[in-house]
Amino acid sequence: MTWVIVVTIVLTILVVVLAMNFATPEKKVEKKVEHRHAVSDPQFRREMSVLLGPSILAGNHIEDFQNGDQIFPAMLEAIRGARRTITMETYIYWSGEIGKEFAEALSARARDGVAVHLVVDWVGSIKMDEQLLSLMEDAGVRVERYRPLHWYNLGRMNNRTHRKLLVVDGRIGFTGGVGIADQWTGHAQDPDHWRESHFRIGGPAVAQMQSAFNDNWIKTTGELLNGPEYFPELERAGDMDAHLFIASPAGGSESMHLMYLSAIAAATRSIDLSAAYFVPDELIADALLAARRRGVRVRVLLPGEHIDSDTVKLSSKASWGPLLEGGVEIHEYQPTMTHVKLLVVDGELVSVGSTNFDIRSFRLNDEASLNVYDRDFAAKMTAVFEDDLGRAKQYSLAMWANRPLSEKFAEKVVRPLRSQL
Repeated sequence: MTWVIVVTIVLTILVVVLAMNFATPEKKVEKKVEHRHAVSDPQFRREMSVLLGPSILAGNHIEDFQNGDQIFPAMLEAIRGARRTITMETYIYWSGEIGKEFAEALSARARDGVAVHLVVDWVGSIKMDEQLLSLMEDAGVRVERYRPLHWYNLGRMNNRTHRKLLVVDGRIGFTGGVGIADQWTGHAQDPDHWRESHFRIGGPAVAQMQSAFNDNWIKTTGELLNGPEYFPELERAGDMDAHLFIASPAGGSESMHLMYLSAIAAATRSIDLSAAYFVPDELIADALLAARRRGVRVRVLLPGEHIDSDTVKLSSKASWGPLLEGGVEIHEYQPTMTHVKLLVVDGELVSVGSTNFDIRSFRLNDEASLNVYDRDFAAKMTAVFEDDLGRAKQYSLAMWANRPLSEKFAEKVVRPLRSQL
């Protein structure tokens, strides 16, 4: 009977570890967020700045870059111009031409005495060639993998860093959706090259990005990066108000969720949402429908046939019926996979970064989203959104009702797993 006891103990341990990976934070928003203030109301900003996240900071300049042909040259130029420090965190870092170019650029700065710190997610970097790691480490780059497979962290294996952060000399920041892999190169010209947006930040909000990097550097190494080389005195770079939200199951994940719920609840005219992965929980879906009942136009742009996860698409589509019936417009991008994460509310607020509109991003991943409060920037990003809409097809309630039975069945199979997709 000894072997029965041993097997029972092993199975019990496996069940406990599995349950730990599926667990979400104790602090959980369960009630609907009511519409009380518009995005343009100073009270909305006060609450965003104090109640939910870090303070909104004035004096920033944010520049957008569309697709790899614009994004990667801007990031590499900043890296090659570094004088003191580089901190970079990413989920996807794979082998390939662009991965090699980044490795060589980071290595060159490290050899010249720049302190270079790189955090890559262990799961997201599995396809990374060990030669690239050796190239960087031999040059003096501090490379850390976030939550590698060890017996002592099996209960946290489902918690990945999905953040995309690059900070150079504590003065220039980049965030958005891009990963370091060849499918992000080009200009979204075919299904092998994805549609993407990424952003360069100058001004006081860069310090919040550096703090966000420190969050996971400390978790990984136990080391605090501080001093003027990481946190220099930052002057005004423009006239945009902005702040960076971070989320992690260890703290702040529900703040990200609540931030998006509050932004949707504050809408009075328009909500434009571009999401690579859209698996809304009940609160998000209810908030979008409540906005429609207030007369808000809601447009959602999602991947079409080109998507890297069919299970996500199935789980997403299962929730479209009530949204379509309530008047939410859903559009499917046609040329290639769209990986853009963009929310524009009332032409006043723009939110960009790594966060997807799904339960995994809100409660399981480490994420970072930049909120920008600037009408000119919002107008520009609305134009970008509408340009993408011109390459999309609108999906109707009739199309949803008449989808194949096989598709409906598959949706029911994957729907219970939506928090893990």
